[in-house]
Amino acid sequence: MSTIAVEKSGSFRAGEMIRQFSIVLVFLLIVAFFSVASPYFMSWPNWLNLVRQSSINGILAIGVTFVILTKGIDLSVGSVMAIAGMIAASLVTETNEHFVLIGILAGLAVGAGLGLVNGVLVAAIKVPPFVVTLGMLSVARGLTLIFSQGSPIPNLSDAYKWIGSGQVMYLPVPIIILFLVFIVGWVVLNYTTFGRYVYAVGGNEKAARTSGISTKMIVGATYVISGLLAGMAGLVLTARTTAALPQAGIGYELDAIAAVVIGGTSLAGGRGSLLGTLIGALIIGTINNGMDLMGVSSYYQQVLKGTIIVVAVIADQIRK
Repeated sequence: MSTIAVEKSGSFRAGEMIRQFSIVLVFLLIVAFFSVASPYFMSWPNWLNLVRQSSINGILAIGVTFVILTKGIDLSVGSVMAIAGMIAASLVTETNEHFVLIGILAGLAVGAGLGLVNGVLVAAIKVPPFVVTLGMLSVARGLTLIFSQGSPIPNLSDAYKWIGSGQVMYLPVPIIILFLVFIVGWVVLNYTTFGRYVYAVGGNEKAARTSGISTKMIVGATYVISGLLAGMAGLVLTARTTAALPQAGIGYELDAIAAVVIGGTSLAGGRGSLLGTLIGALIIGTINNGMDLMGVSSYYQQVLKGTIIVVAVIADQIRK
């Protein structure tokens, strides 16, 4: 490796460390603000609830991070999680309580399958990601309504509900799932050839293709990962609410993208980390939780989240 390359690599790592530190600092400032604003904010039950609420968005955001690292976008994750949860719930009602594993696998397969459709359309047919995933958002939501006839599926089996409300050593299962997903995703991105290719394709797709990387395969695979994790998030959400709701997941795509962008992943591709995404999801969860405790209307929360996304994108542009 040349001296110039080493210097650039060192500068990149230093820049990434500064970016991560600034995200943590923002998170701590938000925590300090709500600690003063509400006497209930720093209690252990509230923090447990905060992290549990953030776990669904965190799982979604980890999948979306893979896509955005390749300079793509996935607007369909909210609807994909709804149809995946609906399919799983239909197989794990109290009358079908032995079908838990089949229901889980079916939900994950639906998520990965819809992600594969997104990936093929984006990578092989070269349809813009925004158009493809916006279309999938509508298609998946329509399929959810058709499948459920607009009605919820209640009476899920206790074994299935454990995914959303169970505990292991006093730790909620959704948090454990988020932790496992993060560890696997972090290892894949940082210690596998596939992870290096994801960064390479996002950084310079033409150069990556010239180097012999199958860019279509890499880009397509990131959408499959995003769909798979959307399916997993749908399973957790359905189990936590103890029913599959046709309107589940509406607006979750916004929260997932916000977590990724706030976490420092560039919409231009090639730069970012899952640790930043995890902190971004916690920032979104903390803002939601803190504003709920303060009695702030959800309407204002939407305005604030939209503003944060715009500010984060502007900050990314300034860094470039």
